Amino acid sequence: MKLSIRRTLHSLCALSLLAAAGCATTSEPVSRNPEMIAKEAEEFQSSRRYEDAIAQWKKVKESYASPEMTTLAEMKIADAQFDSGTFIEAAASYEEFRKLHPNHEKSAYALYRQALSYYNQITGIDTDQTPTTNSVAFFESFLKLYPTSEYAAEVRNKLEVCRMKQVEYEIYIGRFYYRTDKYASAIKRLEEALKKYPRSPLHDETLYYLGKSYVLAGDRAKGREAFQRLFNDYRTSKYVDEARQFLDKNY
Repeated sequence: MKLSIRRTLHSLCALSLLAAAGCATTSEPVSRNPEMIAKEAEEFQSSRRYEDAIAQWKKVKESYASPEMTTLAEMKIADAQFDSGTFIEAAASYEEFRKLHPNHEKSAYALYRQALSYYNQITGIDTDQTPTTNSVAFFESFLKLYPTSEYAAEVRNKLEVCRMKQVEYEIYIGRFYYRTDKYASAIKRLEEALKKYPRSPLHDETLYYLGKSYVLAGDRAKGREAFQRLFNDYRTSKYVDEARQFLDKNY
């Protein structure tokens, strides 16, 4: 009986070892070529599984299969980051692509998307304005390098939006100084806004607060000059009547 039990245990152990060996063999990863990984990455990207797509594109990039495959992976990673809304990472990836491949046919596209990455980070006028500043710089750079690009019209439109936001921010700061009775600071900020953005349609408000700041700072001549420019250049502005009322009270 004891001999029989020992033989049975021995047989079970042998079977367990064989099974374990068999599992180890079947669980070994099957090596795939970069083209297969790239195809899987494309499928992930198409189905908006961006993290999975990025992971697979990184494998393609690290395979060093060919310069073309590496370049494709670099661009696809940047696009996946952009499409997933991780704009800081996308901007850095597009920048890196442009540095590595300055003459690549996708260089214009990379600069365009880099600018959009900053543009999509813009929020309100009471927050950090760095994304707006960066957007303007990269949109201007794009138009200088690629004035006839298929993206040029959109870039011009978005650049104008950014410039409007810059004016709004300057007025916001000037208005803040005015309301806190810091008229010299308000004057400085509003005058700079007029010089930096001379063609902005928003300068009726700039001139209104500039005129009031000058008057309350004791310079009535400069104040009247600002108001007169408001009356001449923005006749239909809502600030015209308000400026007249202010003058009636203070002159």
